[in-house]
Amino acid sequence: MLKKIFKTLDRVFLLVEDWSLFIAVMIALLTAMANVLLRKLTSNVSLYWSDEVVRKVIFFSTYIGCVAAVRSRSLIRIDALPQLFPVLKKPLTLFSHLAVLFFSIVMVRLGWEMTLMMYQDEYARTTTLQIPEWYFYAVLPLMGVMMFLRTLIVMVEDWRGRHDLTGEQ
Repeated sequence: MLKKIFKTLDRVFLLVEDWSLFIAVMIALLTAMANVLLRKLTSNVSLYWSDEVVRKVIFFSTYIGCVAAVRSRSLIRIDALPQLFPVLKKPLTLFSHLAVLFFSIVMVRLGWEMTLMMYQDEYARTTTLQIPEWYFYAVLPLMGVMMFLRTLIVMVEDWRGRHDLTGEQ
């Protein structure tokens, strides 16, 4: 039962991570390219809002990328000691997972508080596009929840000695 839930969560998160990152980066790329082309091909036409779009995409992709990094086991962790002393591999991996769980809880709590604060401030809007800032802050608690669940999945995989939920090693 738990295995089926984790597999479903894994598939849903993978879909959300991959497509949201792809779409966000494509928007930033196309916006930046259009701005450069307009500046080079015309004398005075420019997309004054393109820098803001690129900054917001970097913000978004950084946090959603953290969730993807947990899945691929690409987060920063202590790996020199386990190579020297293999007996430390499991305890240090557990410590790393617990640190990520703590970080994700902090992100949910602080992200939720900041999202509410931005939601209540009617003047909290992006400079040029006038998009409410709380949309962007809502990424923080979302990322925290996804990171927490993704870390639990990885911890179960490590406990079972598998790197995916299909049973293959």
